[in-house]
Amino acid sequence: MAEEHLADPEAWKRMVLRSMPKPAWLTDDAPDGDVVLSSRTRFMRNLAGSHFVSVLSAPELISIQHRIEQVVRAVDFDLKPYKMLTNAEREYLVACRLASPEFEWTMPGRTLLANKRQSVSIMVNEEDHLRIQAVTAGWSPDYSLGLAQEQSERIGLKLTYARSDRWGYLAASPYNSGLGRRLSAMFHLVGLATEKRLPGMIRAVVERGMVTRGLFGESSRAVGAYLQVSTLKGSVTEFMAAGRFLIDNEREARERLGKSSLLERAERAKEFTLSSRSVSLADAFRVLAYARWAGNSRLAGYRPDVRTYDELLTTLEVRGSMREEKAGQLRAEALRSLYTSN
Repeated sequence: MAEEHLADPEAWKRMVLRSMPKPAWLTDDAPDGDVVLSSRTRFMRNLAGSHFVSVLSAPELISIQHRIEQVVRAVDFDLKPYKMLTNAEREYLVACRLASPEFEWTMPGRTLLANKRQSVSIMVNEEDHLRIQAVTAGWSPDYSLGLAQEQSERIGLKLTYARSDRWGYLAASPYNSGLGRRLSAMFHLVGLATEKRLPGMIRAVVERGMVTRGLFGESSRAVGAYLQVSTLKGSVTEFMAAGRFLIDNEREARERLGKSSLLERAERAKEFTLSSRSVSLADAFRVLAYARWAGNSRLAGYRPDVRTYDELLTTLEVRGSMREEKAGQLRAEALRSLYTSN
């Protein structure tokens, strides 16, 4: 078996990924899970009396890392550091939204800590000394906020956060200062995209003070109608109202389009998948968007559990470290496995 893995590095990768626990947000119990994949709250915190990460020396970063790890061990035995990770494991944690794509794993003083359920994680010395976040299933921003806030307050009992009366919590980016908190959720707005109403919906939430991004942060687009909506400055109530606005409009769009229109589009995506030996990442998102909608609508030949499609999203991005030719082949194989024979 070991010789097989040496001969086929991708077999080794697949084995590694199968051994990784699923993130908590992939649970079947997801409120409004037909439209919302996950909700996330992130706190940006820096230690009082220390410079920001970008100007610290390697020894200083390592010293902060050790201080934070020591405190976390004292206040929460469930949070463990992830060290000596393979590229596959790092990419999987990014795709699971437990770490950011920009996190520099191999630089001095960097650590990712996560709990056993993989609902809470902490990036140490990313852009700020602490990026504390909780990711929960479906439309549950109040739940993710509670988890992240509890963790932030526990650590804050042992470490003093940098804060000013005028600016609030201080962050490396002035844009993040103040509350030092970002609320976000990942939406699947395939109905609005099909009706070509998604740009208008994006403008509406932006006018409410929200920010929109693609699946994997600032540098990605809303391919496949997967859209991350977030807010830094607004209240929880305002964010909840904006999310409900999107959920209601998406469901109305799907209802207007009907199953016959959906079936036509889903079948075209299916035919493309079954006839393709290689699929790009963007095309994979588009195929998943219609397959997920079809499965949720209980169309014959599509898996009814939407989490089957969401789980695949956590592995498609992992292919980024491979040669694109091989990655495309593996995406095609994975997508074909989604279709049932009945």
